[in-house]
Amino acid sequence: MAAKDVLVYPDSRLKEICAAITNFDDSVLELLNNLVDTMIAAGHSVGIAAPQIGDLRRAAVVDVSKSKLGKKQENHGLLQMVNPVIIEREGSTVVREGCMSVPDYTGNVNRSEAIVVQFLDQNQQLQVLRTAGFEAIAIQHELDHLDGFLFLDRVSSLKTDLFRRKQK
Repeated sequence: MAAKDVLVYPDSRLKEICAAITNFDDSVLELLNNLVDTMIAAGHSVGIAAPQIGDLRRAAVVDVSKSKLGKKQENHGLLQMVNPVIIEREGSTVVREGCMSVPDYTGNVNRSEAIVVQFLDQNQQLQVLRTAGFEAIAIQHELDHLDGFLFLDRVSSLKTDLFRRKQK
């Protein structure tokens, strides 16, 4: 498997609604592996969704366990999610988010504090996970990609809640 190039806004594929995966074949496992490799290669990413590498199927990966925010809270490690759906939401919080597909900006976004997410894992096993905090936020961010949303679409005010990243 291999790390893939990440699409950058305004690439139109980032605004597409992804199709459900109905045939769990080797191409799905290849997609999940490519997502993991791409997330790891980025060095700072805690998740990535299929449309960010140009694949318009409903798959995403999240792993907050190596992030300083993720280490402080309970998390589920590497999640490889096929056809994920949030089935419960609790609370509300405003968080600063960034995205590999919007590399020059971060923004304040309103997210649920806790969620229950249902998906098929890489072994085609149905998973139902309750999660909160940073992991819940990361999952919500990645699932937004599957519906054609970027964090930019969730920012209340582009004037007051969008920030240019410091260039290194």
